Amino acid sequence: MRDDTPANPLLEPSPLPFSLPPFGLIRDEHYTEAFDRGMAEHRAEVDAIAIDPAPPTFENTLVALERSGALLSRTSLAFFGTSSSLATAEVQAIEEDYAPRLTAHRDAVRLDPRLYARIKAVHDDEDAMAALDAEARRLVERHLTEMTVAGAGLDEEDKVRLRALNEQLATLGTRFEKQLLADSNELAVLVDDLTDLDGLTSGEVSAAAQAARDHGHDGAWLITLVLPTAHPHLASLTDRDLRRRLHEAQGSRGDRGNANDTKELVLAIVRLRAERARLLGYPTHAAAALADSTARSPERVLGLLGRLAPAAARNIEAERELLEAEAGHPVEAHDWAYWSERVRATRYAVDLAAMRPYFEAERVLHDGIFRAAERLYGLTFTEREDLAGYHPDVRVFEVHEADGTPIGLYLLDLHTRDTKKGGAWMNSLVHQNDLLGRPHAVVTNNLNVPKPGLGEPTLLTYDETRTFFHEFGHALHGLLARVTYPHFAGTRVFRDFVEYPSQVNEMWMLWPEVLASYAVHHETGERLPQELVDRLVEAQAWGEGFGTGEYLAAALLDQAWHALSVEEAAAVTDVAAFEAQVLEQVGLGSPLVPPRYRSTYFAHTFSYAYDAQYYAYIWSEVLDADTVALFRENGGLTRENGDRYRRHVVGIGGAADPLASYREFRGADANVRHLLERRGLD
Repeated sequence: MRDDTPANPLLEPSPLPFSLPPFGLIRDEHYTEAFDRGMAEHRAEVDAIAIDPAPPTFENTLVALERSGALLSRTSLAFFGTSSSLATAEVQAIEEDYAPRLTAHRDAVRLDPRLYARIKAVHDDEDAMAALDAEARRLVERHLTEMTVAGAGLDEEDKVRLRALNEQLATLGTRFEKQLLADSNELAVLVDDLTDLDGLTSGEVSAAAQAARDHGHDGAWLITLVLPTAHPHLASLTDRDLRRRLHEAQGSRGDRGNANDTKELVLAIVRLRAERARLLGYPTHAAAALADSTARSPERVLGLLGRLAPAAARNIEAERELLEAEAGHPVEAHDWAYWSERVRATRYAVDLAAMRPYFEAERVLHDGIFRAAERLYGLTFTEREDLAGYHPDVRVFEVHEADGTPIGLYLLDLHTRDTKKGGAWMNSLVHQNDLLGRPHAVVTNNLNVPKPGLGEPTLLTYDETRTFFHEFGHALHGLLARVTYPHFAGTRVFRDFVEYPSQVNEMWMLWPEVLASYAVHHETGERLPQELVDRLVEAQAWGEGFGTGEYLAAALLDQAWHALSVEEAAAVTDVAAFEAQVLEQVGLGSPLVPPRYRSTYFAHTFSYAYDAQYYAYIWSEVLDADTVALFRENGGLTRENGDRYRRHVVGIGGAADPLASYREFRGADANVRHLLERRGLD
């Protein structure tokens, strides 16, 4: 009898160009089989390294470890590279089931005392280390440091407890993400009167109509929610009551006492992290999380955040006075974005909503984002309609050097859908590295732009355009890094450094020659008038009080949750009360400017691995603002500047110390004054 069961395509390397995963052949059950087999194969390979009777060397220990786990790595990249974009019930079930198993497997490797002893022996052999090249030495140092911080030096009894804590935390983090997505979908705002949507573009209205039809509400409009507290529609909706409804929906996620309430998950995660930190020898989770970062300690982070918070609070108050003068009445939180745009229009003659017809997504992509990468790095992009992504909406582009040498693939998933988690992000599907003979990278960008009706153009907001440039900066980091070892591939750098290249890439959004290329009215073909561009640049500092305040509130809240000792974490029982107390203490407790993320939907810190490290964005912005100053001082968007930046920053992955590389690039440490000037905090 013939067996018609299709072979599992994950069990062998992909035959597709650039090793793109064959998503058209992959079924959900293939992931579970590949995860199970991949973990078993990897464990056997690690055991063989650990029991090798030969004395430990770089080749038989570090290189062997880098070569191990090929099937598990291939499966993990394909699954977790798409699980946030295709969060179906089946995918979520796999994620919830395998998150603790994969955590247990990682612990089995990084806590293995035999492996730890071999790596330490290589590290302590000064002659052998001196004979290695710089990237190889860094590989030894990073493996040893990461295993030490993870707890490899603990005794076996403590390791048993550590493994249990890690598995529990993996389960809770996955559950937090799942419940947040469900609650966000439930809280989407239904509108039954078209006049209530006054202020939205025709594309936004058609997207809301399509979302309503998809949910069985023909003849109505449905506004789906986004991850941050401030929904982009709040800046343009003229109906104050609808703004209030939308703002309240955004802020109530995970805090409604229903099956998707996340408050108990928040408390449980914080307590378990505090216990794990103590077990590892740290007073708090923040101290443990920052021990292996560029910041090094919570004190240094709080030093920067504390320096910025008072100035942000002052700017918020000054902005409030202007908003209320413009509105003619006291403003509330749901009014802030709307009246902020009115002040921008009155004071600077800049109406961001009126600029949307100039930000058509296709032109932004080709004539803005791709054009800047071509001018800076010589890259070219060719759409590959013969290659399929993981969803029909996903587009695939082949990326080449100026001389035609292929670099890899760029996948773009632009539009929102119910199975896509909120926010915007970059993932890697294939890591470039020389050791395993992978010369090319494959990366994805995800955004959550509402999809307009058939025939309607996708018009981006100013913030969506900036986010697009930002996420493409991550994509470039993943594409351009050239490393020997998989451990250093692409964006595998310190969490508080990874946002730096992406934030630098935002600068090209308003760079004159880039803006002139893509900012073209989608109907008339008229370019964005130069006088409007000049006013836009002049108005950039407007709203930075709010923007800095909402960000700092979230960053300080993240630090506060993770600065709790075991006893202090156990004593916290009311999430809202703790949050209010923290924000009041740092002077950012105004209800008019809520945190960018409240605790109950703070996915970055409770499920996205930014725990105690949400400060990374502004920490990286110190480097970013300093880099922008360097570009401006040296001719701007030129290949010479791009090649230098590529050589020292985006081209090295994690293969060198990031701050030492930055000093080579800049000739000095970053100067914080450029950040203060940019945000109007000087």
